[in-house]
Amino acid sequence: MRLYDFIDSSMEKILQTWEDFARSVETPMPDLDARGLRNHSEKILQAVAIDMRTAQSTCEQSEKAKGQRLQKSSESAAQTHAITRLVAGFSMDQMVSEYRALRSSVLSLWLAGETFEERYHVQDMIRFNEAIDQALVESIAAYGEEVESTRKIVLAVLGHDLRSPLGAVLMAGELIQHQEGLDTKGKMLANQVCISARRANNMVNDLLDLARCNLGTGIPVNFETAELNAICRSVVNEMRIGFPTAQIVLNEKDLVAGQYDPTRMAQVFTNLISNAIRHGDPSRPIYVTLSQRPKEVLFSVHNQGEPIPPEAMPHLFKPGGRYSSSAINEKGSSAGLGLGLFIAGEIVAGHGGTIDVESSVESGTAFHVSLPLGKRIIDQGGSSCSNTPSIG
Repeated sequence: MRLYDFIDSSMEKILQTWEDFARSVETPMPDLDARGLRNHSEKILQAVAIDMRTAQSTCEQSEKAKGQRLQKSSESAAQTHAITRLVAGFSMDQMVSEYRALRSSVLSLWLAGETFEERYHVQDMIRFNEAIDQALVESIAAYGEEVESTRKIVLAVLGHDLRSPLGAVLMAGELIQHQEGLDTKGKMLANQVCISARRANNMVNDLLDLARCNLGTGIPVNFETAELNAICRSVVNEMRIGFPTAQIVLNEKDLVAGQYDPTRMAQVFTNLISNAIRHGDPSRPIYVTLSQRPKEVLFSVHNQGEPIPPEAMPHLFKPGGRYSSSAINEKGSSAGLGLGLFIAGEIVAGHGGTIDVESSVESGTAFHVSLPLGKRIIDQGGSSCSNTPSIG
């Protein structure tokens, strides 16, 4: 009997083996009933049988082997199965195991009743494996896309919802600071609460910006007439208060004013200077420079200390690379870099500028930002987030 005919005639037996295997998979979710365990399995097997019956050329077979003949017009049963398995608590490995078990059970049941003398046996097994592999690839792709979509939405919601309690903490800390009769220790503690709340709020803002990039809306850049000197001074003063032991030397070589987003540029200054404070030598000064050339504005932050490893350089402005498995155990000057630099890079790009870094034992680490001289970027409503990854 041809394998596709066997699949149609033995559907219930095959589905029972699928159900039995799925029942053995342990998930954190409540146990599924028989219908849930067999989820879309019959339609997947029907699609496999139809595919095996359909004639295919050598070229089509080659394309399928390379994964180039995936479902495109509408969602397949394999894709829907993957999403429902994700909701049911199956990991991707557990879902893949279902296909492995299905492949083994179908071939075992079929070959048990065959003499294996006909030429079509080998061809049927090849076509069957191709069809199962195609369904598996569709399921993996759908599972991954759904996980990524869920992650992006959760990130956006989490960042948004955290802003309210942080705002309440900051407001309470500021009110306590102004309470009459508060002793020195009380004022110090209230000040620390405010500083920590502001830092946490900055982190949440970075998460929201990353979520905007992930969701495709980009980081908004709203241009208005602004003086970068005043913004930079304000950020430096805030850093000096928040990090009293840091030695920050500000060098304003020119008065810089034009069309910029003051809030976003403050974010750039904050992220770059705070990185220098966290990763530089605390006994050496940090030099912050703001200057102007005929056609561009230059901003730089320079610190001494352990240099950034060469292998980390390509990933500094890409959080997907920064938080990969190879970067988890990083320590020293490169540890913790990533999200703030990514946000800074996207804001600079939104202004039509560039950002780069130099780092060595002899010269220390210097981040350089170059911006157009106060000219508004035409049709630029926000950064493109061209390097947008995932944290995963």
